[in-house]
Amino acid sequence: MTGSTAPPRARLYGLILLMTLLWAMNFVIGKVALREFPALLAGSMRTALAGVLVAPLYWWDSRRRSLPRWSRADLPRLLFLGLVGVALNQLFFLIGLGRTSVAHSAFLLAITPVLVLLLSAAFGHERISARKLAGMGVCIAGVLVLQVTGGEAGGVTVAGDLLTLLAAVFFSLFAVVGKGAATRHGPLTVSAFAYIGGGLMLAPVLVWESRRFAFAAVSAAAWASMVYMAVFPSLVCYLIYLYALKHLSPSRLSAFSYLQPLLASLLAIAVLAEPLTGSVLTGGALVLAGVFVAERG
Repeated sequence: MTGSTAPPRARLYGLILLMTLLWAMNFVIGKVALREFPALLAGSMRTALAGVLVAPLYWWDSRRRSLPRWSRADLPRLLFLGLVGVALNQLFFLIGLGRTSVAHSAFLLAITPVLVLLLSAAFGHERISARKLAGMGVCIAGVLVLQVTGGEAGGVTVAGDLLTLLAAVFFSLFAVVGKGAATRHGPLTVSAFAYIGGGLMLAPVLVWESRRFAFAAVSAAAWASMVYMAVFPSLVCYLIYLYALKHLSPSRLSAFSYLQPLLASLLAIAVLAEPLTGSVLTGGALVLAGVFVAERG
């Protein structure tokens, strides 16, 4: 663990499990929002709303107590985290989710720990063993098996899966680069810069997509879904993630993501009546097995 004072393990892992559940629900709630909002509009609105919510929280906390200081030299890294961890990650997540099933999206994002391992190795933070390589190979096999379901019920497309994989790559960059930033500046500072910066980056997209959109025709369920995505998986989960990142390695923390596809798939079956096909079961099992092996390599 890192950090001067480690929190109680029960509290730390309890928060991580809550984060995992909130993120799993986001797949289903995102599908509900995308029934009425275009993906680009939904992604930019979600980020802007989260930025508006985190700004006063950051201001209040900075006045209440002394937050870690940042300087102009820190701005490139903090804004980079906003670009990859918020703007690009969330845009590609929603665009991909609109073109694939919840199960595919969740299982593909579950390979994030493997991508974190690769990036950590590239930055010289971790070493890739033969067992980790074997686990990565199993993950790749699982991703290939998932493609067998292209065109089946649930709206699965290869393009949607590839866009989802890009979202995983961007979040992996956020996890690796954000490790040092969260330790140095604190979770709230990193979240504030990420969402305010990400919101500003996506402001042109929001303005462009809003020009001819009929906001008055949007249902209460779609608005509630948008608020949920902005508050819980965006703001609350990122704060928990960055808090936990101060005390756990990026790869160990990302390992909890293998619970998300299981929860998300069950929720999709219950709420959206999505089918659970044999190839999803096989491909998903291979992905999770590969992550398990790679994490313990």
